[in-house]
Parts: sequence; C-alpha cells; structure tokens
Amino acid sequence: MASIPKLVILLLCTCLHTLLAHGGDDLRTYKVLHAGALKSATVNCSQPQVTPSSGGVTVPLHHRHGPCSPVPSKKAPTLEEMLRRDELRAAYITRKYSGVKGGAGDVEQSDVTVPTTLGTSLGTLEYLITVGIGSPAMTQTMLIDTGSDVSWVQCKPCSQCHSQADSLFDPSSSSTYSPFSCSSAACAQLRQSHEGNGCSGSQCQYMVKYGDGSIGAGTYSSDKLALGSSAVNNFQFGCSQSESGNLLEDQTDGLMGLGGGAQSLATQTAGTFGKAFSYCLPPTSSSPGFLTLGASTSSFIVKTPMLRSSEVPSYYGVRLQAIRVGGRQLSIPASVFSAGSIMDSGTIITRLPSTAYSALSSAFKAGMKKYPPAQPMGIFDTCFDFSGQSTINIPTVSLVFSGGAVVDLVSDGIILDSCLAFAANSDDSSLGIIGNVQQRTIEVLYDVGGGSFGFKAGAC
Repeated sequence: MASIPKLVILLLCTCLHTLLAHGGDDLRTYKVLHAGALKSATVNCSQPQVTPSSGGVTVPLHHRHGPCSPVPSKKAPTLEEMLRRDELRAAYITRKYSGVKGGAGDVEQSDVTVPTTLGTSLGTLEYLITVGIGSPAMTQTMLIDTGSDVSWVQCKPCSQCHSQADSLFDPSSSSTYSPFSCSSAACAQLRQSHEGNGCSGSQCQYMVKYGDGSIGAGTYSSDKLALGSSAVNNFQFGCSQSESGNLLEDQTDGLMGLGGGAQSLATQTAGTFGKAFSYCLPPTSSSPGFLTLGASTSSFIVKTPMLRSSEVPSYYGVRLQAIRVGGRQLSIPASVFSAGSIMDSGTIITRLPSTAYSALSSAFKAGMKKYPPAQPMGIFDTCFDFSGQSTINIPTVSLVFSGGAVVDLVSDGIILDSCLAFAANSDDSSLGIIGNVQQRTIEVLYDVGGGSFGFKAGAC
C-alpha cells in the first residue's frame, strides 16, 4: 500500500479539527472573521484589485471617512451617531412609501401626495466621487446618493456655505456655464418634481430640503461635467448659494444624485452611456471602490427584477424573498416580504420586516453559541463579546431575491462592531431597505433600461 504524503495527512487533520469545532457543519456554512478587522483604524489607503464591468466610464469611489477619502474628515462620527442618523433616514424613506399602494413594487397612480423633502440627514451618506465641472474643469468632490435626484455643488458667490476642501465652483470662470431661465423646459420639470423655488432675475431657482431640516438653495444651471476621461455636456445641477442647518458637516462640495428621477446623473447620461450604472462599495474605509456609468449588463449572471413606483420615482425597488443562515433557508412565510424593499446607497443598515429579522437573529445566535452575548447598541440588539478572540467563526448569511438571485454577504456585511448588522422594522407592513453595509465588495448593477438589478461578488 502506497504511503500517504505527510502534507495530505496534515490537511486532513486540519479539516477534521475544523469540522469538529463546528459540530460537523459544512465548512461553507461559516466565515472566518479576524477580530482586528472589527475596530480597524488603518491609516493607509490600500489599493486592492478592483474589477469593474466593461463598458461606459468608471470613476474611483471612496468612503468619506478614512485614509482613502480625497477630503478626509478631521473627526469621524461614532458608530452610535451614525446609527442614530441612519434611523432618521430609514424612517423618512418608510414614511415616503407609507401612502403608496403596493409599496416599492407599485407602478399604478394613486392619490398620495409625495412630500417635497428629498431625503433625510446627509450625515448618512458615506461614499464620494471626484468630478470636474466647467470649462476649464474645476475639481468637485461629491457624495453619491441613489435616493436623490437633484445634484448640486456650492457656488460663488455664496451667502451661507459650509467650508470645503476644494475651491468653490465659480460660474463666472466657466465658458460653458449657463443658468436656466424660468421659462425653460428644465425649470418646468423641476417645478413638476417639487424642487423648483421660483425665479430670481428671470433665472430658475431650486431648493432641496432634507429630513433633518437642512436646506440648500440657489440657481438651477447647466455646465460641462468631466467624469474620468469622458465628458457630459449640458449637465443639469444646482448652483447652491445658501444653506441652512447642517447640510454637510465635512469638507465635501456637494451631492451627486443617482436616483431614478428626471434630474439625476443616471437619467441625464442615459443617452450617452445607456440606461445602466453600477458601483462597488469597498469593505472598509481603507480601500477604494468604483462607480461605472454605462455598465455592461451582459457580464452579470445573478439578476433580479427592478421594481419602480410612479409615485416615488427616485428609489429603486427590489423583492427580497428569503434569507439563508449557515446555508439553510429560514422558515419565513413569503407574505412577510410583501411590502417590498429598496436598494439604497445612502442607508447604512439593512431594514427587515420584524418577523424576518426575528428569524435571522435567532438563527444567527444559534450559530454563535460559543460567544457570550453583549449589550445592545442603538438599533443593534444581537451583539456578542469577542474579548480575547483573535479569529471569530460567524455563520454565513445570504439574501435571496425574486427570480432566485442569491447574494452571499461578506463578513464585513454581516457583523459590524461585534453586532449583527441588520435592524428590524416596527412591523411586517413597512418598506424594507437593503443598506450599504450589506452591499460591500459586491458590484451592484442598476440596469434601469432592462428593469433589473445585477450582483457580482468580490469586485472591490
């Protein structure tokens, strides 16, 4: 009988030890998380392999806090503060859909009055891109938000503006800048979507209001937009000349709207790049991601239908159907998910129907029995004590969307600061939200023209 190489014996013993440690579970039902990653304070920006889909134009995307940010914050908010703001945003989005028949999947007209407020506290927005506006192009660092349509930057002269790292955009220095007149089609469209703010010297004025009371106002304008090596002529945006409240508390210059409404970057560039965009949000603030306009849709194997509401066109709906923990599908009635969900880059933590969250929490705790429970933190109630642990074994979590699209979450999308990174809605009738923590490292395709989402693992 031939002798078995020592290396093979060693590997077999290692696998057997791991299986016994998990009570005989399939190895694929657990992920290994390094304890140091839970509270990482890396000072350097790493450059891992980033693989965006081909097609269109791609620009780097960075977390606003951390070493990769082009405008790093002097003081990042605490997790508790971020979760508090996140609760405001989620509550606002839920209210916005509360009067819409059929929730996120409804495409019928109804009598609901949509509030003019565009979103909640911009403090929840976490991801930045750098673009050029004007001729010659002036660098502007802007937050992205799939829940907003009107893009804006601060402009000279500004009566009340927050401080920013880049120079204020100066319309008088751009040869291609043009304010819209009050009689223009763009201004009429702005009024129709409740963001018009009258006229000033025959120039169209806009106003954006956010759920925390912040307001930005100024002249609705157009100019040349530089995205990487590509340019978009006559890009419509707000030239903000005054603001109130804590509109932006850091050094960013404005906001780039990626919503589904007429004014968003995605809609405006559909003729140039096609009706599809994608992004990949990095696992931590210490590495980059990307935003691609005109993303190739053919390279995405995992897809699920995109649902739209005619009453709330800014948001992109998706149907969550099931949840798997440790490779096993939880026993959650399909009716629990009937209110629908939206995919949102600006909400941090995924909100689930209360019944679904309870099932997820129970199953996750069952797979974490070796770790003592810890005190709840804000909206997190499933927390653990990892003291003295160098590596942590956590059950895998997968989200199953309509059409059978299965999205396996990375460990950074499951655990946040020692807690299960999900939260429960007050009941099963409220809109669900797929937040940005759960989207980390996955290229998320918004194929607006084809009416679907796509997911590609390990893209950044």
